[in-house]
Amino acid sequence: MTIREVRPDVDCDNLLAGAQFADAFRVSVAEAGLDARTAAMRIFSESPRWVTALLDLRNKVVAPFGLKTSAEDEAKSEGMVGMFPVLSETPERLVAGFDDHHLDFRVIVDVVPWGGGREVTATTLVLTHNWFGRAYLTAIMPFHRMIAKTLLKQVGKVQAPQ
Repeated sequence: MTIREVRPDVDCDNLLAGAQFADAFRVSVAEAGLDARTAAMRIFSESPRWVTALLDLRNKVVAPFGLKTSAEDEAKSEGMVGMFPVLSETPERLVAGFDDHHLDFRVIVDVVPWGGGREVTATTLVLTHNWFGRAYLTAIMPFHRMIAKTLLKQVGKVQAPQ
């Protein structure tokens, strides 16, 4: 399974006006019936240990600065996908994310037909509000790219029915 970095193909002004950062990664899967929620759940519901360890470290470092370490309190009627509140959803697109003092972010999971399967694209948008947000974004960027690619690989793992 190959993860490709692609040019973000979303309406940034509609999803997060003024976003200063955008990236996108894509994977093709053979599962013709895959929808955006299922893809997003596979991406965000389970993380490898090293990703969980990095997120735990991040939460310990940022908590004293008053940054959010969980978004569960912000869940809209659409609920959560992994640790992120779902902001909007169609079968082809799920938008999740939240706003914080230092930055706002969105992750967009798009699913489109491709051959006999689907192409899944995960796009990240970030709008920083201050110097701390810009510094934070700079510090996490190398990890973001590794984590995004690692989590996107999980889309191809078909889950057993429960």
